[in-house]
Amino acid sequence: MEIKGQLEKISGFGHLELLANQIVEGFISGMHKSPFHGFSSEFAEHKVYNAGESTRHIDWKLFAKTDRLYTKRFEEETNLRCHIILDNSSSMHYPELKDGEQFFKNKIGFSVLASAVLMDLLKRQRDAVGLSVYSDNYEFYAPEKGSGRHHRMLLDKLEGVLKTPNTAKPTNTVTFLHQIAQKMHRRSMIILFTDMLQPDEDDELFRALQHLKHDKHKVILFHVIDRKTEFSFDFDNAPRKFIDMETGEQVNLFAENVKQEYEKLTSAYFKKITDTCIQYRIKYVPVSVDENFEKIMTTYLVEKQKFG
Repeated sequence: MEIKGQLEKISGFGHLELLANQIVEGFISGMHKSPFHGFSSEFAEHKVYNAGESTRHIDWKLFAKTDRLYTKRFEEETNLRCHIILDNSSSMHYPELKDGEQFFKNKIGFSVLASAVLMDLLKRQRDAVGLSVYSDNYEFYAPEKGSGRHHRMLLDKLEGVLKTPNTAKPTNTVTFLHQIAQKMHRRSMIILFTDMLQPDEDDELFRALQHLKHDKHKVILFHVIDRKTEFSFDFDNAPRKFIDMETGEQVNLFAENVKQEYEKLTSAYFKKITDTCIQYRIKYVPVSVDENFEKIMTTYLVEKQKFG
């Protein structure tokens, strides 16, 4: 499924809903090449049949075309509750966008568009979606609902995140993940977009992630980075001033002098996150702002089928 070309065609538009819709349309149109073969044309009207369910609503005509069992869905049915959590701290506004650069080329823009893409998928499948946005405070909370009005309200909030100027806002991920976990009273899929930058609080952060797993929730962690600079530390060897976006702390150095040690420490941190998420049965997916959104959608669809 080739999404890159589709993105290039529509990236001149500023409307978040249009962008998300076109990305999803491109993804669905390519589904016949994927493990979801046969699930595109009836995407919103059917769900996969699970063994043990009543066979009364199996669509046998669709079975004849796809050789897979699907049951018909109904307007009032909600198959999934999903809560999307967006880290809006200052570090998520890296890298700083140049004039004319697409808004989704930094971490917050990528996460906002990815959230809108998932919301489009959820809307097509008539599932309920909620949203939390946090930074140094709990900026926004909306519970899971499936109405068109609710969907529009969440899109307006996401667009507002993009329009609000970035100010120095430290991350308080631990506090707000615990608060969000306490609000989740019904079994849900919880999707978190964050850069995992919570200085000196690794253990507390992992405990907060574990808290999200209570009541058998499914948790997907999209670890959003700029792979070129934040993981590979790929800078030229000119002297540079590095500024912490949350504290304003500055350091002058030659990137080449610290590149090897930086990559070593970063790789170790990524491995720690990976191992901890495996331990807690959290789906961990590192994503970079230079990627398309296919990994986001495929992860969601695969994990939804596992969630059941």
